[in-house]
Amino acid sequence: MLPSSDASLPAVGASAAISEYSAEERQLLLQLARSSILCALQDREPPPFAASPHLSEPRGAFTTLYARGRLRGCVGYPTPVLPLYRTVIETARAAALEDPRFRPVTPEEAGDLRISISVLSPLAPIRADEVEVGRHGLVVSDGIRRGLLLPQVPVEHGWDRMTFLEQTCRKAGLHDDAWRNRDITIEAFTAEVFGDAE
Repeated sequence: MLPSSDASLPAVGASAAISEYSAEERQLLLQLARSSILCALQDREPPPFAASPHLSEPRGAFTTLYARGRLRGCVGYPTPVLPLYRTVIETARAAALEDPRFRPVTPEEAGDLRISISVLSPLAPIRADEVEVGRHGLVVSDGIRRGLLLPQVPVEHGWDRMTFLEQTCRKAGLHDDAWRNRDITIEAFTAEVFGDAE
């Protein structure tokens, strides 16, 4: 799993023009995320969940947590390694307890957390000049170094395409202009983003 970037509170749903997930499915996933966090804080397993075929499809996803409007944790799988509902359960717990940038969430904080889920499309190679701010998320890779930024991040920070590429390189631990190197892999994805604010 990868932690995602620092970010302010996203404009919920801004990254997907057409919703793949119904309002009911979104609420179920948000409830799963919150239940996973609460159960983890109580050192117990989440209750069994009978997922629909749609929510059982393998999908990459990130769960982002906010406390008082500020990032409190964000962890996810950029590629589809688990059924979506399991991905949400695991990434919610990890965002609360395992994001290395933050101390673990406490039981006292849990009730005030806001949750946002980003369900990712498959990764696809992209040229730097094809990157669209507000539509694409990016993954920049150089061997074992890998940086990922969700589509909402450059919008929140007011970045242009070049700054977005530079910041994704920085996230991977590379020089800002590493994206110009032919040996660097640049991949893009889109995301359907939804959260508690809906």
